[in-house]
Amino acid sequence: MSKGLRFTEKWLQRALWLVAFAFAAFLIGLGSAIVGNLWDVEPELTVEQFMDPAQVAALRAGQEQARDRRDAAQLEFEQATQKHEVARSNTRTARETLDNWLATRHATARPDQDPELINRTRAVDALAAQERTALAAVQAQEQVLLDANQALQKAGDRWEKMEGPARAAFVDAAQAKELRVFLYRLALTLPLLVLAGWLFAKKRKGAYWPFVWGFIIFALFTFFFELVPYLPSYGGYVRYLVGIVLTFLVGRYAIVSLQRYLARQKEAEALPDAQRRQTLRYDTALARLGKSVCPGCERPVDLKDGSLDYCPHCGIGLFDKCGCCTTRKNAFARFCFSCGTPANTSLAD
Repeated sequence: MSKGLRFTEKWLQRALWLVAFAFAAFLIGLGSAIVGNLWDVEPELTVEQFMDPAQVAALRAGQEQARDRRDAAQLEFEQATQKHEVARSNTRTARETLDNWLATRHATARPDQDPELINRTRAVDALAAQERTALAAVQAQEQVLLDANQALQKAGDRWEKMEGPARAAFVDAAQAKELRVFLYRLALTLPLLVLAGWLFAKKRKGAYWPFVWGFIIFALFTFFFELVPYLPSYGGYVRYLVGIVLTFLVGRYAIVSLQRYLARQKEAEALPDAQRRQTLRYDTALARLGKSVCPGCERPVDLKDGSLDYCPHCGIGLFDKCGCCTTRKNAFARFCFSCGTPANTSLAD
């Protein structure tokens, strides 16, 4: 169609399309923000909302106390383990010292009567006793730590036992909320799509067509790219069913449109040449001729054939002669290209 437009009009058309896309982009940004924020219309759900508050408080307090006991027992266990290591190291050092001392001196016949040997042996025995005491403390603290861990584990088991039914209720409530929010989004976007369809059918060729097309692009994008990703899946059945329904509706619309178009073309081809020309726009006729297509029936024709004056498919006149200079010219042209005489055409603007 652009071949039949004036140069300035062609560039203005392109500028208006930029306006349409810019208008659509701003609408899409606004719509995306609104559709995304619809999730916050309802309060956020948590698992604890479906649990007994009194039991939740008691279990949390029990878990906190068990955790504090476990942490305290862990610290005491580490301290006791460190003390035991020190005591064992002291005992080992004392025994090594005693063994070295015995190896470098001459023992008496009766070691039990050697005072220094007796004192050293008693010191080693005392350190061994301290080591046993430290080990007992480690073992006792290890038992305390074990008891604390078991208490914490039992508290966790009680929490999981109480959380199980609540989690099932939470999942059901989350799915219900997801469906409700989707219905909110559908209630917002579906009227936009219906309005876009009405604008496409009634206003797409009006004076404000850039805004009409911008709104149509916005409505289509919002519905298919902003709404569809939030469509509940339910195992994929819903999306497949929606795809089947949309495909059927679009296909049916295309079939009905094709049948109506063919019926209109058949009726138009049955009209006299003068009446058929009244249904054609000047720019449309020139654009179709520029593509070597008949303006009346849209079938291909050989316009380079100098003997072809009428469409062989529908019979509409393609070339005639100027009434002033008899030059063969385009039958849809408004002026003779040879002498400039106005032609007797009845094409719409």
